[in-house]
Amino acid sequence: MAPKKQETPVEIPKLNIQTVELRLVGTSPLVVHAWSEKAKQQMRDKQGKKAKQGKEAKVPAHDFVSALYWLSDRPELPADPEKAMAVANKAVASGRFGFPTVAFKAAAVAGAGFVDGITKVGTRGAFHIRGEFAEIESEPPVMHEDMVRVGMGTADLRYRPMFEKWAVTLTVDINTTAMSVEQVVNLFNVGGFACGVGEYRPERDGSWGRFTVK
Repeated sequence: MAPKKQETPVEIPKLNIQTVELRLVGTSPLVVHAWSEKAKQQMRDKQGKKAKQGKEAKVPAHDFVSALYWLSDRPELPADPEKAMAVANKAVASGRFGFPTVAFKAAAVAGAGFVDGITKVGTRGAFHIRGEFAEIESEPPVMHEDMVRVGMGTADLRYRPMFEKWAVTLTVDINTTAMSVEQVVNLFNVGGFACGVGEYRPERDGSWGRFTVK
């Protein structure tokens, strides 16, 4: 009769969650581009195979306001371009704005690719950022005009909000059994330099949206 195999118990280390606040300070301008309701509706129409509507005249203030992640009430803008700009400027001057926390986590996770001995897979589960949006600490954004290529080489002008000097504070839960607080801080620093967030960030061959931990 074969001897009975002795089972070895598997030791699973307990979670040790430490919550820290990280203040990220921008080292280059942050350009944001939230999906507008108009863009979402166009995608719904395309998926539903609805006939394309004629192009409306471009109103820069509409694009500017629609591209922001509003934490305060978003204004309704008139159709007239000049009046729309006046309403937008007044609302933006006193508004509160955010940026998706998932973008900062993505930057830190991507930063793992530049650090020896740390994997992106392991990094994803090692920490989580609380909340959907981090409030942007900044002077009111300015409207940035940019030329882009849209399909078949066609050029178009886009109007997006730019925060020239900015910062955010993140509340981060870290499983210190998997990764130390110092390692997570280092990942945010590396990700902020090498990857960034927002439009034209280093990860997309730009230089904006860079940040460091203070």
